[in-house]
Amino acid sequence: MARQTLSLRRRWRKRLRVYGTGVSRYVGNHPFFAGMAGTLVAVSMAGLTLLTLSTGRADALDHARDTSQNLVAIISTDLERNVEIYDLSLQAMVDGARNQAARTLPAGVQRAVMFDRATTAAYLGGAYVIGRDGQVIASQSGEVNAAVRLADRDYFLAHQRSPAVGLYFSHPFRSRLRDGKLSIGLTRRIDRTDGTFAGVALLAIRIEYFQHLLDRIDTGRLGSVFVVMDDGTLLARKPLSSRDIGSSIAKSPTFQVMAAHNAGTYAAISAVDGVRRMYTYARVPGTPLIAVVAPAVDEVLAPWWRRSRIVGGLTLTFGVVFVMVSWLLSFALRDKLRAQAALVRLAATDPLTGLSNRRVLDNRLDEEWRRARRTGQPLSALFIDIDHFKQFNDTYGHASGDEALSAVAECIAATVRRAVDVVARYGGEEFAVILPDTPAEGALNVAEKIRRKVQSQDVIRSDGAIVAVTVSVGCATCVPAEGANALDLLAAADRQLYAAKAAGRNRVSSATWAERPMTQHSSM
Repeated sequence: MARQTLSLRRRWRKRLRVYGTGVSRYVGNHPFFAGMAGTLVAVSMAGLTLLTLSTGRADALDHARDTSQNLVAIISTDLERNVEIYDLSLQAMVDGARNQAARTLPAGVQRAVMFDRATTAAYLGGAYVIGRDGQVIASQSGEVNAAVRLADRDYFLAHQRSPAVGLYFSHPFRSRLRDGKLSIGLTRRIDRTDGTFAGVALLAIRIEYFQHLLDRIDTGRLGSVFVVMDDGTLLARKPLSSRDIGSSIAKSPTFQVMAAHNAGTYAAISAVDGVRRMYTYARVPGTPLIAVVAPAVDEVLAPWWRRSRIVGGLTLTFGVVFVMVSWLLSFALRDKLRAQAALVRLAATDPLTGLSNRRVLDNRLDEEWRRARRTGQPLSALFIDIDHFKQFNDTYGHASGDEALSAVAECIAATVRRAVDVVARYGGEEFAVILPDTPAEGALNVAEKIRRKVQSQDVIRSDGAIVAVTVSVGCATCVPAEGANALDLLAAADRQLYAAKAAGRNRVSSATWAERPMTQHSSM
């Protein structure tokens, strides 16, 4: 078992080495892959960062919404509980006012029966029983001002008109019984035994109660929290603006959304100060009140923005550096490939003429020989020699000799233009050409074109004088057979070159060869 595990590990290590070598070779052969891969990685990192930041933003807003919902629930619960207590007191006042026996009791006892302890709560402005003509007939404090009439109040008129009003919330008013203190009234109708209107039981709630409730809520410097009636009448607001209490926001787009639903959350720009806030609201059960908590969106997102700037800045910095390093690596690999290609070209190119050198000639000849033997196609070779080149060098100098070599090389390269053909400098003033899939007639035609082109080419010496140069060409063609050697083809072309020189130079000599020359041609 241990041997099998060890063998498995070795096989995986070998696969990983092969895979790693393949990747390295691919990157090495494609230098810009590193730059593109680095850029893709940086963009992916930036995308993931943006996705994370976007998720963080949504989480911050969700947290603020949950917190606002909890605060709205606290406000709503407090209001609902106190209204229930106040309503019980109102019902006790109504029952006491309707009790005929209570009217015969002493004033102190009568007040104790009619007004319970709830009517002494801190934010209650007073408890009153108002007669059918609007005059106060009893109060929790025992003080009654006979000159005060309340028949014009909205709560009095509402109960006077309809016995089905139930618990009524008035709009804010300036109290005529308490030196103009701002209050709202919670009232219930008092009926006679025959059901006719007998008056109103009133609990005056000081507006400070609502403001005190909101002062405990922290919504930030730009946030807002307020209590509003379902018709748009503002009862309390934080931050406090006394001139806003009792005003109507019914036409505000933000309120119109609240009026259409029982609860919800939405973001909108305030028409009052232009601050974008996230409004969370809910109706207080059993009342016409709506509790609203509205933190400013910018303050909610401020911690997220701070984190985002740091994370975004670091991601951008590292991403830019990573991309720059990747592309610097790509350019370095590109330069390395270019240098390697230049070295390969130098190793395969004759520096004077720009033609292939002897090593390239030997390799390509061997390849074309094997291919011709597989396909049965003819293979031709040309040997080209500049006539009287030693004498040319001795007479005009080596600089002119180099010019002559370059001129002849250009003529050969301009004539032999197929991609499969090989043109090489064999050595000294000798050149060789390999012509795959070319019969003897074609090789002879190419050789003659080269000879004529060189003959028509004038060589300009370094001193400006013009000198004519000619070449002799030997051609050999064969269909490679088993047992034969590619060098034999070159040897046959070399023999034809010497035959052309022996015949007077500036001419072409050709032979079709198998194991020995079969036919021989000469042209000039």
